[in-house]
Amino acid sequence: MKSVAKKILIVGPSWVGDMVMAQSLFITLQTISRSMNSDEDSNAECHIDVLAPEWSLPILERMPEVRRGIIMPVGHGKLDLRTRFKLARKLALESYDQAIVLPNSLKSALIPFLAGIPRRTGWRGEMRFGLLNDIRLLDKAKYPLMVQRFVALAYSNETPPPDNCPKPALVSGSEGIIEKHGFDKSQPFLALCPGAEFGPSKRWPEQHYAQVAEEFIARGWQVGLFGSANDAIVATDISRQLSESAQKNCINLTGKTSLADAVDILSKASAVVSNDSGLMHICAALDRPMAVVYGSTSPDFTPPLSDNVIVKNLNVDCSPCFQRECPLSEKDERMKCLQRLEPVEVVSGLDTLL
Repeated sequence: MKSVAKKILIVGPSWVGDMVMAQSLFITLQTISRSMNSDEDSNAECHIDVLAPEWSLPILERMPEVRRGIIMPVGHGKLDLRTRFKLARKLALESYDQAIVLPNSLKSALIPFLAGIPRRTGWRGEMRFGLLNDIRLLDKAKYPLMVQRFVALAYSNETPPPDNCPKPALVSGSEGIIEKHGFDKSQPFLALCPGAEFGPSKRWPEQHYAQVAEEFIARGWQVGLFGSANDAIVATDISRQLSESAQKNCINLTGKTSLADAVDILSKASAVVSNDSGLMHICAALDRPMAVVYGSTSPDFTPPLSDNVIVKNLNVDCSPCFQRECPLSEKDERMKCLQRLEPVEVVSGLDTLL
C-alpha cells in the first residue's frame, strides 16, 4: 500500500537571501519524507508549497523540492485581514497537513490559522500563541545561524537536527542566456554585485570594485555588473571609473534584467565578487567561485552557504555594527571596515579559488 505524501505550506521570508537559505529547509523536509517512505514509492516526496512575495517565484521555480509558489497578495507590514481571509479559504481546500511559518511576525501566522491547517509550526515571536500550535522557543546559542533556525523547524521539538545543514542548490539550464545579454561565451566573465538593499554600510566602495574589474579585464576576462534598479547609480559609477578600453568589456545589467534572467546569467559566471546581499546568496547556491566582502554585518549569522567561497572582512574595532549607514563622523574613520579593505586582498582571495 502506497503512503500518502505529506502536504506542507511554508510561509516564506521577504528577503532574497533568506528565501535562498530556506531551500535548506525544503531539502531537509524532502529527505525526511523519503527516509520515512519506501524508495520505490512514487509518493515518497512530500508536497511543499511556499506562500511568498511575487518577486520570489523565479527563485522558487529553481528549487526542485518546491511543488509551487503561491503569491502572497498582502504587502510586507500590511494587515489587510479581508485579503488574508480570502486567501486562507482557498488554501483550506488544499488540506495541508502542516504549515511552517518562517517569519517571526504575528501577521505571518494568520493565514495558516485562518486556513485551519492542523499543525502550525514556528518560533515564538510577537505573541503568536494560538495562531501557532507547534511553537518553539529559540535558543540562539544552539542555533546561531539563520539557516539552522530554518532547518530545525523540519524536526519535532524533541528531535535535534543534524549538525550540518544541507546547502541551497538552485538549478538553472537556460541556454544562450549570456549571449543574449552581450557576453562572449568563449571568454570567462567576472560578475560584480556591488549593491545591498540593507544600506550603504554593506557596500564596498565603487573605486575598489573598479580596480578589481580593471585587473580581470586586463587578464582577458569580461565583467558584468548585477543588481536591481536601485543599484544602477552605483554600477554606473563603477563603469565610469574604468579606463576607456576596459569599459568596452564591462556590461552593466543593473535594473535591466528580470530576477529569473539574472539567476540564469549568474549561473554561467566564472567568478563573482559580492557584498553581503541577496545576490551573494544566489551565487553561493549556484556554487560560483566567489569572494564576499563584509563590512557592517557579520558572516556569523547569514554566511554564504557554499564551500566555493572566500570571505573578506577586516574585523575593525567597530564592526560588525549592523547599522544601515556608518555611525562614525570623522572623515578618515567613516566606513573604515570597507574603505581599508584593499582590492588586492579580494583579488588574491578569489585567485585561491580559481
